[in-house]
Amino acid sequence: MANSAAEAVIGAVVLATAAGFVFYAGQSRGLQMGGDTTVLHANFRSAEGITVGTDVRLAGINVGSVTGLELDPATFEARTTFTVDGKLRLPTDSDVKIASEGLLGGSFVEITPGAAEEVLESGDEVVNTQGSVSLLNLLMRFGTGK
Repeated sequence: MANSAAEAVIGAVVLATAAGFVFYAGQSRGLQMGGDTTVLHANFRSAEGITVGTDVRLAGINVGSVTGLELDPATFEARTTFTVDGKLRLPTDSDVKIASEGLLGGSFVEITPGAAEEVLESGDEVVNTQGSVSLLNLLMRFGTGK
């Protein structure tokens, strides 16, 4: 009987430790547990390098994530849906671009706030966008001189 009680206590400690690691990992990644978020949309000529779950950053700080990617059949652009912290009051003339962490690093969505008085509401579309730049295309242009 003493062995099964000890095993139960050890099992509970292991489960509590695992739950603590999951909670810590979520907090360190900037994930919000049921927090208020604003859903925004943006169209890019190229969304190369980002996927659902990609970070959305403002001033280098993770403020949200990409929640959807689809092709707009009318314009042939990548329609991106992303969320940002609901406490942020982003001006309507803000810029959104796909940036890279370095030559070999991953990509993320970067927001640069504008200066307009009006703010983006949930469901709005960000008009000022810049898609990803392909390193391979740049190297080929440099090599061929075109």
